[in-house]
Amino acid sequence: MTRATLDKQPHEVAAMFDGVAAHYDRTNTVLAFSIDKAWRRATRRALGLSSTDRCLDVAAGTAVSTQELALSGADVVACDFSLGMLRAGQHRGLPLIAGDALRLPFADASFDAVTISFGLRNVADVNAALTEFARVTKPGGRLVVCEFSHPTWAPFRTVYNEYLMRALPSVARMVSSNPDAYVYLAESIPAWPNQEDLANRISAAGWGQVAWRSLTGGIVALHRAVRPAE
Repeated sequence: MTRATLDKQPHEVAAMFDGVAAHYDRTNTVLAFSIDKAWRRATRRALGLSSTDRCLDVAAGTAVSTQELALSGADVVACDFSLGMLRAGQHRGLPLIAGDALRLPFADASFDAVTISFGLRNVADVNAALTEFARVTKPGGRLVVCEFSHPTWAPFRTVYNEYLMRALPSVARMVSSNPDAYVYLAESIPAWPNQEDLANRISAAGWGQVAWRSLTGGIVALHRAVRPAE
């Protein structure tokens, strides 16, 4: 089985996700104590989608996040560069497109909203990805990033980091076909920017009205932004 390294080589990341695709959703739900469902609902609500919107779900994996977005009635498209993950999501009956977050296979201003859940920290060039998201978003369109972040209360942060580095790999060995992949995922979370730093990076990529809120004590953060009108 493949385990990606923290330099996030695209072929390593794609191969790693191909290897865990079959049991990915179940493993995530176990590791997150089923809170992942609430995070997906929060992402859908933050996007504020309507039935007339077209929304792109980047790094959608098996399209479980896309399925949640579809409850809004919007026209939603799942995009991921792991063919294994897309194959595992075929049963959902949603549009699935193979594509890299750094080179999205869509024309300029194709979507009213773009979102990425738990995938931005796996991208090799975060700034380039955020710029690419802006390219395919219509002026005035929205971006929502749902990503692991940093707990805001220091004692809880200590407990959480202990879980990431000790308990999570042990649980992954019991429920995942590739537990080493979850060692990488655990290591990638503390190395990721905190809420304010990520907001600054989103702003630097040309997005406006950037705001965020923490979920579950800061384990996850939702960042929302708007592409400025031209």
